[in-house]
Amino acid sequence: MNNVSENFPEGAEETPDRLAAFLNRPLAVGNKKIEKRLLLAPLSKLGNVAFRELVAGFGGYGLLFSEMAGSRAIPCGRGHHKSGFMWRDEELSSLVCQVYGDDPEDMAVAARRVEAEGFFGVDLNFGCSVSSVCKHNCGAALLKDPPLAEKIVAAVRKAISIPLFIKFRTGWKDDPLFAVEMARRFEDAGADALTFHPRVAPDLRTRLPKWEYVARVKAAVSVPVFGNGNVFDRADCEKMIQTTGCDGVAIGRLAVAKPWTFAEWTDAFRPEPAVYGQSALKYLALLLSHFEPSVALRRYYKFSGYYASNFRFGHTFFSMVHKAKTPDALEATLSRFFETPPDLMSRPNITMLR
Repeated sequence: MNNVSENFPEGAEETPDRLAAFLNRPLAVGNKKIEKRLLLAPLSKLGNVAFRELVAGFGGYGLLFSEMAGSRAIPCGRGHHKSGFMWRDEELSSLVCQVYGDDPEDMAVAARRVEAEGFFGVDLNFGCSVSSVCKHNCGAALLKDPPLAEKIVAAVRKAISIPLFIKFRTGWKDDPLFAVEMARRFEDAGADALTFHPRVAPDLRTRLPKWEYVARVKAAVSVPVFGNGNVFDRADCEKMIQTTGCDGVAIGRLAVAKPWTFAEWTDAFRPEPAVYGQSALKYLALLLSHFEPSVALRRYYKFSGYYASNFRFGHTFFSMVHKAKTPDALEATLSRFFETPPDLMSRPNITMLR
């Protein structure tokens, strides 16, 4: 495992923000390079095209990852709301499309389509553990069949030349040796980078992720490893980098709660209290520009639980949002809530981020 002097630039221990110095170091991923080491983790429904546009308005990220897109839906074309295969042309140079599926050839065909559209890279989902995905032998379910998982990676690697990412969990048992074995299999099959979430698949965030497993995975492979899981503030991010030796960090839930986090940690953006109300209203407008009203409302309801974690009376915000049944009503509700600056938490309320 790397120590502090290896993770952070020389002399960074004495600088006021060694975290930014590290996160702003360019990193080679396959045949491309990213300028920052802080990534938006793939998030089903939450990491949609409208949310990514909100994040892009602040900047500060190295890469954005799409929400999950089904391997069989991708070849059918762009704009299928259920498949997640949606994007803005302006974001393609820094956007990775996450693909899920259980058939090597289907995954390869989908990956070729992703490359043809101009995405930065492809990410294969071996981490989602929700039953609706796993019952189709997709996501984390593939960790029960390592040879098949390896075949999928190899097939996709053969099909594309752009960077290939893998997002995966510890496995279905609390065994770091299995995670290490899978990391090596993925690298041998052609993965250019790994995003590792150190929780067992059945654990839906009820226990703390074991960051020490990230260190083991990092030590086992030569490709970049991005740590993921329970990074909720600067101190968490720095601790993950310092204790695991990871090459970068992928944040998910915190990014939904505070879409300006990337800019804050890498570009010295200093959010004023007004940013909470402005971003809440901006996101609603962006959702309505990309989705039909009923879909936009559902996406906002899901977002609201994470955004509410910022506020001392977050449950009030959450309840008010869910009572609004039309876009106009929701806009009025948001404007009313933010007429008075909300009482902010110093750190997001983790119980609302589950």
